[in-house]
Amino acid sequence: MYDVRFYKGNYKWRQIQANRDKCIAYIEHHFNATGNTTTGYSVVIVGYNSSGTSKAWGRWYANHIGQEFRIPVAGKGGILIGGFNGRGNGNVKHTNMPAILLEPMFVSNPLQAKIVRSEEGQFRLAKVLADSIIEFFPKGGKIAFSVGHKYKTSRPRDRGASVNGGGSEADYAEIVMEKAKYILENYEPVVNKPIIEDEDIIDNEVRIIKNGKEIWSNTDLDEDDEIVWDEENRTLYLNTE
Repeated sequence: MYDVRFYKGNYKWRQIQANRDKCIAYIEHHFNATGNTTTGYSVVIVGYNSSGTSKAWGRWYANHIGQEFRIPVAGKGGILIGGFNGRGNGNVKHTNMPAILLEPMFVSNPLQAKIVRSEEGQFRLAKVLADSIIEFFPKGGKIAFSVGHKYKTSRPRDRGASVNGGGSEADYAEIVMEKAKYILENYEPVVNKPIIEDEDIIDNEVRIIKNGKEIWSNTDLDEDDEIVWDEENRTLYLNTE
């Protein structure tokens, strides 16, 4: 349903390639940093020419990060249009699809850096990102991922800010995006099954439904066969004559 692709090269080139591939959404992942180690908030940058979808999507993501990790949300409801004094605008302005630049946490903040470095924190960050894409692009399609700082032809050694406790901004952003890619490409929407009318029910039929899908059924039971569910042991017993 989702086909996630990573783009490399200078930022404008990444966007041009995503346009050519007809991606439906473009995401660039960064982490913030500052000299003040107590600063820590969630914000999303959108371009000066951003669409309403980009702005709504950015606000959704920033606020869900805030809720998930109990951190403040900055900007206008979670977004900065054009970025910090224009910084960040060029990272998303060349796209033909909704585009956002993520700044979910400050890796200069020891508490937030600890989350970023942990596998649990990385998964939670990835889950919010994947959920935001599913929320705004439920029909699926090609998704463009861009790791901030990393893989630029102009500055191939750039890795962004140093993370408190070790590592670099870009490497952890890439880890989060790889996890989000896995979630999206293995996502199966829950399809509501039609309501079964009473006359359509087969006498004494047993069915097992997992995540909206039937994984086992038996329609050969006799009306005298006994069906017992053992709640304590979570076991279903079929006692037949």
